[in-house]
Amino acid sequence: MISITAIIKSKKENIEVVKEMVHNLVTNTRKEAACIRYDLHYSENVFIIWEEWKDQLGLDIHNSQQYLIDFIADSETLLASPIQVYKTTQVL
Repeated sequence: MISITAIIKSKKENIEVVKEMVHNLVTNTRKEAACIRYDLHYSENVFIIWEEWKDQLGLDIHNSQQYLIDFIADSETLLASPIQVYKTTQVL
């Protein structure tokens, strides 16, 4: 299993637009066969997605999905900083 944490920080004036875009991303991603978990957390203008994938192939397929590519491109000017993505290993 592969775990990913993605941190998306919206500019304050774009929170509602980014929220809608992130919700669309979550809805589409949860339909993918290799997606075990794709949970969205939110605080102020920060969206955190906690992901779990069956395997690297499934994650690679996700990373090539047009809706993810579009989200990254379309959100770029709406964000306060670049999206941070961490591939992690569970310790405890």
